Amino acid sequence: MGTAEIQGALWNHAPKEWTKIQEPMHRPIWEAMLDEALVSSGSRVLDAGCGGGGASVLAYERGADVSGIDAASGLIALAGGRVPAGDFRVGDIEDLPFDDNTFDAVIAANSIQYTGDRVTALRELKRVCRPDGRIVASLFGPPDKVEFRFLFSVVRDLLPEPPAGGGPFELSMPGKLESLFEEAGLDSLKSGEVDCPFSYPDFETFWRGNSAAGGLQKAIQDLGEEKVRTALARAMDRYRLDDGQIRIEPNIFKYVAATK
Repeated sequence: MGTAEIQGALWNHAPKEWTKIQEPMHRPIWEAMLDEALVSSGSRVLDAGCGGGGASVLAYERGADVSGIDAASGLIALAGGRVPAGDFRVGDIEDLPFDDNTFDAVIAANSIQYTGDRVTALRELKRVCRPDGRIVASLFGPPDKVEFRFLFSVVRDLLPEPPAGGGPFELSMPGKLESLFEEAGLDSLKSGEVDCPFSYPDFETFWRGNSAAGGLQKAIQDLGEEKVRTALARAMDRYRLDDGQIRIEPNIFKYVAATK
């Protein structure tokens, strides 16, 4: 089973919960990416790893002609329902089902790190972007700027062995994503950072939103839901406000913008 198939199965567990609860908190980074991609009325935009379509909706509201791709069929169904005029497809970012030079702007929000070959994925984004178009990718910033790192550390400590790969911050350190852009033949224009605080009315909402994520779903499959849920409930005590809300901040996301 390829990387896209594996990720698609994990992210299909609870697509509605992810789209309703967790995705909207990424709006600040989406807006910054669309700005850097110069998305406006008439732009042809590809949302690569579109999830439930949150960024696609924002692009459509700017007057763009939107296409999206994601490995999870459940997320694609939701994205298509939110932007009926868009072209949303289940597929692999490393093998995009679009012609060369199709899009004015290509965004990849928090998705490149889930691909098996990141340079191949970036080269695909480059291939489908028109000459002088913009390509923007984003992911978590360095761990010392991401309070959400404690969730990852709690889950990691539960596992009998460290997860394969470099972990959620593998591409987050200064210069790392930029170097992949260069290897893919892209000219970096700008790197930036955006804060996306995560806020939940209670732990139950936190759990429903985050257990829908592919990474946490994998831990639940390996360890059992009760073990993971109990550990995270304890860990979230540090972020509980007096009224029971959970607020986790800062959560810095970084982006890199480039031209073809």
